[in-house]
Amino acid sequence: MQKLLFSILIALALTACQKDPIEPGPEPQSAPNKGKLIIEVELKAGTEPLIFDTKDYVNANLDSFKITLVKYYLSNLLLTKSDNSTYYLSNEYYLIDHKAGSNKITLYSIPEASYKGISFFIGVDSLRNVSGAQDGALAASNGMFWDWNSGYIFAKMEGSSPKSTAANKLLRFHIGGFSGINKAIQTVTIPFTSSTADVTASVTPVVKLSVDILKWFTGNNNTNFATTNVIHMPGADAVNMSANYTAMFTFESIAN
Repeated sequence: MQKLLFSILIALALTACQKDPIEPGPEPQSAPNKGKLIIEVELKAGTEPLIFDTKDYVNANLDSFKITLVKYYLSNLLLTKSDNSTYYLSNEYYLIDHKAGSNKITLYSIPEASYKGISFFIGVDSLRNVSGAQDGALAASNGMFWDWNSGYIFAKMEGSSPKSTAANKLLRFHIGGFSGINKAIQTVTIPFTSSTADVTASVTPVVKLSVDILKWFTGNNNTNFATTNVIHMPGADAVNMSANYTAMFTFESIAN
């Protein structure tokens, strides 16, 4: 009897020492699949593809002019999904140079989703303007940088006009300014009006936009080339012209 009682006590002690079973945790969530999205920008004058160097165009002030160069920065891109959530591309800066044929950018590691719009800065945010030497699209060798006081040139248009009073009838519009009353950073928002960009790991949509160079010179402030033909520093003229060209972007199409 004593042996039986002793065995029962030992069994009870061992049972008491056993740990409670560990409940299984939730299933780990797999990372969302990602893909790419291409943005292609066509340069136009009105509704026609722009021709550099040789073709004459007319602005809203009826001043004729030719175009020899168009460059600008796109940054701080924000993609809007069909459910109105967003995906932000931080620390990404893209230099569009139409004459050089650099008018297409590829966005990498974009979460799989259907996207119905995009917004972005024309220009470079204030932090990057004061962050010291840069590389890639922000390298000074790209010809889009003044100095550490004035910062980056956000958009550059060059050409000529018989109405210009500058030397050799030149037009030089170098637009920048990142702080205070001279802030010329502009935000553009473009809805994809006809469809969505359906990004998957295996499908890379191409969103086509157009830029109308004539919008540089009309809108909030019409430009008279006899009086405004050279802008090469931050200031009121640069801010006024930047307010015009926010309207130069138009959605064209999506190829999924």
